[in-house]
Amino acid sequence: MSRMLLIGGLFFVGDCCLRADEAEVIVGGLTADEGGDWDPETSPLQRPFGVDFDSAGNMYIVELEGGRIHRLSPEGTLTQISGDGSKSYRGDGGLLKEATYNGMHNCAVTPDDRLLIADSWNHCVREVSLKTGIIRTISGNGTAGFSGDGMSGDEVTYNYTMCITLTPKSDVLHIADLNNRRIRAMDMRTGIVSTIAGNGSKGVPEDGAAAAESPLTDPRAVAADSQGNVYILERGGNAIRVIRPDGAIHTVAGTGKQGFADGPALQAQFASPKHICVDPDGNVYVADDANKAIRKYDPKSKTVSTILGRGLGDNRIRLLQPHGVCWEKGRLYVLDTSHNRILRI
Repeated sequence: MSRMLLIGGLFFVGDCCLRADEAEVIVGGLTADEGGDWDPETSPLQRPFGVDFDSAGNMYIVELEGGRIHRLSPEGTLTQISGDGSKSYRGDGGLLKEATYNGMHNCAVTPDDRLLIADSWNHCVREVSLKTGIIRTISGNGTAGFSGDGMSGDEVTYNYTMCITLTPKSDVLHIADLNNRRIRAMDMRTGIVSTIAGNGSKGVPEDGAAAAESPLTDPRAVAADSQGNVYILERGGNAIRVIRPDGAIHTVAGTGKQGFADGPALQAQFASPKHICVDPDGNVYVADDANKAIRKYDPKSKTVSTILGRGLGDNRIRLLQPHGVCWEKGRLYVLDTSHNRILRI
């Protein structure tokens, strides 16, 4: 049974609320299909989309619908630390608790504990010093556009910053600039931004072509491995593409048609996938939204498999619009967004 406790405005979550084939709920509760009654409206979360962890093991959670940021301690204490639910753009230069956002889609934490936020509908990337609590915008200026390659800060414009992820060395921040159909890269030392994939046109890139000169369908998410490969997830394209270290782009998984199929990667099918992450071995995990499943692309075997959700039997956890995945210290965290909960595998 799910264990939850509210004391003094803090939400406590038990260490292990549910196990089903190595999966457990760490925030939220059960669904009816899992043997209990669970109303997502009773959750402390409102459509969580992204998580990441600081050096002390605290999890930071950003909400799309709720417009809030929460911190979950290693002991299980959930605390709202920012956002008032309004869709706005306030607070730069001040304390995190006074800031507001518009459609946050995910976040990333640097090794020196700076929380980076994809403030998607404000078309920017924001940064919070977790030591001082001060927030600022580090790239973008709150207006939609496409400009600023070779520049930094508010000289850069985006059109929906849908996903941000750090490279394993945390020297580059990759940004899925959705409506510009581009992947941008920000040097974490200088703040200078460049385009590494996408020419602004809509289309399927030709295998082996220069990524920066190729069309993209709709780059929803991006994540890099330790070998210099940068993976791109396309929601409407229903495919995973990769930018190789030489700058060439290739489709590595998905037929491009919506469906559900495991097996050889280029014969596999996805349905409106939303987010990806990469583990230390180079495996790519996909939040396959409309299929209500978490999928795994293995670049060594060139296969796709389903590890959680649809088609895995009645004793498995059922997902409803999973939008986020995050790998942390040997565990995969899944944001079961429309159930307003977070799972750990």
